Amino acid sequence: MPIDPCVRSFHHAAAKAKALTATALFSAVLLCGCGQSNNYVAPPPPKVTVATPTKKAITRYLEATGNTAAVNSADLVARVAGFIQDIKYQDGDKVAKGTLLFVIEPEPYRVKLEQAKAAQVGAEATLKSAQATFQRQQELLARGNTTQANYDSALAARDSAQSSRDQANANVILAQLNYDYTQVSAPFDGIVTARQVSMGQYVGGTATPTVLASIVQHEPIYVNFNVSEQDVLRIRAEMRRRGFTPEDIKKVPVEVGLQTESGYPHKGTLDYAAPTVNQSTGTLAARAVFQNSDRALLPGYFVRVRVPMGQQQDALLVPDVALGSDQGGRYVLIVNKENVVEQRKVEVGPMVDTLRVIENGIAADDRVVVAGLLRAIPGNKVDPQPQPAQAAQGGER
Repeated sequence: MPIDPCVRSFHHAAAKAKALTATALFSAVLLCGCGQSNNYVAPPPPKVTVATPTKKAITRYLEATGNTAAVNSADLVARVAGFIQDIKYQDGDKVAKGTLLFVIEPEPYRVKLEQAKAAQVGAEATLKSAQATFQRQQELLARGNTTQANYDSALAARDSAQSSRDQANANVILAQLNYDYTQVSAPFDGIVTARQVSMGQYVGGTATPTVLASIVQHEPIYVNFNVSEQDVLRIRAEMRRRGFTPEDIKKVPVEVGLQTESGYPHKGTLDYAAPTVNQSTGTLAARAVFQNSDRALLPGYFVRVRVPMGQQQDALLVPDVALGSDQGGRYVLIVNKENVVEQRKVEVGPMVDTLRVIENGIAADDRVVVAGLLRAIPGNKVDPQPQPAQAAQGGER
């Protein structure tokens, strides 16, 4: 159907009006843009948490690794031969000194003891007779009523009887000892291990003594450790400064912690220090003693040892999480007055809870980055957010 010329004219006029409107809008946008500069706006500096070092008095410690050892430990052996007649304890019993533990067939040794005592009585009687004869011969010789030969014979008989009496006395002592050895008792307070023999077993019949069991003393207990030569020099200097004498060494406290324990809950005192430094290792052997009434320490444990060396006033500490390390050693990140991050090399000391002592490298008023360390790039500006060091101990990195 043919389009009406009037309708065609109307559509053409509408399209032209739309084109003019779009052109006008585009021109307006261009004119508006020509009046502004298109400059780059930098993002704000990253925020990091900073804190000044904590200043407090701390106790300096000498730290080492040691091992526990029993004060007394012994094998219980059969000192006479015979059959095990009785076992008087249960494996693992805690016993007191003198407690009877084993009985080794005592009857043969009791009989030998009786024999020795009987021989002793006979020897005493023989000696009395010989002594009386000698005294008579001595009196007769003084009056000239006997010969020198009779006197000498009586003297020899008296001396021989006296020797036999002494031998009989020794035999009684030996028989008594063997009889006593049939009863094996605890030589000290301690824990008796599992028995190594059975009822009725023959023991003590070989050149090698038969081990019946062992006994170990747990209360008190020793802790052995080594001190480096440098620490020895420091300790001696500190002792001179505090006026300590060699006798005061046993008053020095020592603290110990097991590998599974936090801190050093076990308290003892220094018991011994070697008189010389081992030249091959450059260390001094030392030993501490602990009462160990709860038997928390067993012989053979590896333990952490620390010995207090005196107090330091106004030590500087930072959260341990604030420390980094590289090939040059340990460092912290500092925000300077211009809010620019600096990397500062430091010498670190011991841990105090979650804080680390800084020996050298920072000042008391330095702002240390304690959280947001990944955003703190040396040489770049940051937005420091002050926070107490104690509150930032577990901050993010």
